[in-house]
Amino acid sequence: MKVIFLGTNGWYDTKTGNTICTLIDSQEGYVILDAGDGICKAKKYITEDKPIFLFISHLHLDHISGFHVFPSFLSRKKIEIIIEKGNKELLESIVRHPFMIPLNKNVTFHEVSEGSYNSPINFGCRNLKHFDSALGYRINLEGKVIAHCLDTGVCDNFIKLSENADLLITECSMLPGFSNQEWGHLNSAEAADLAKKSKVKKMILTHVSCDFKDKKEKKEAEKIAQEIFKNSLMAEDDLIIEV
Repeated sequence: MKVIFLGTNGWYDTKTGNTICTLIDSQEGYVILDAGDGICKAKKYITEDKPIFLFISHLHLDHISGFHVFPSFLSRKKIEIIIEKGNKELLESIVRHPFMIPLNKNVTFHEVSEGSYNSPINFGCRNLKHFDSALGYRINLEGKVIAHCLDTGVCDNFIKLSENADLLITECSMLPGFSNQEWGHLNSAEAADLAKKSKVKKMILTHVSCDFKDKKEKKEAEKIAQEIFKNSLMAEDDLIIEV
């Protein structure tokens, strides 16, 4: 199973990365985690005739701006979108004329609340600590657990979603030494502390602060995380890992 980091920035694109999107290529299908501008690179990897599942954490624009490029490569493919209950109508109010081309009949929505689900794929979800409602996901693929916890502060649901996960994909929205629990974001040290408490096998930091000036600054934040939780890695656009 491959995990491909298509876009790793939070908020907006910079020279260090596009906004957030992660693709998992698994036996069960292609799993896309959020749909920022990085999703434009997915067409390079979606080459097989497998199901496509798109998990949306919440509706901040850096997580859904990629819907604008859907017609370029996904318009003829069947896609199942997992989204928090009540957000389908809100998303469709943006993904329509005159802003962009509306979603077509090949798209199926699954509106979910906190809980565990066996359809359309095996996963669980819980609300995270964010200024606007955001879901974290715990997805079971090929007998392994991948936790996806973005746009969140420190909270119990983070631990519940990521406990003993084979891979935790989480955020580094704040620069080292800065914290914003009121808005609901993490720096690399806070993320690493949660990974350690959750007893995950590996943590990847993405949705990184657009205030990072270059790769060197990102590496410094990565080193801080590794001092707390050794198996930590700062993602960059186009990083591919095996799980």
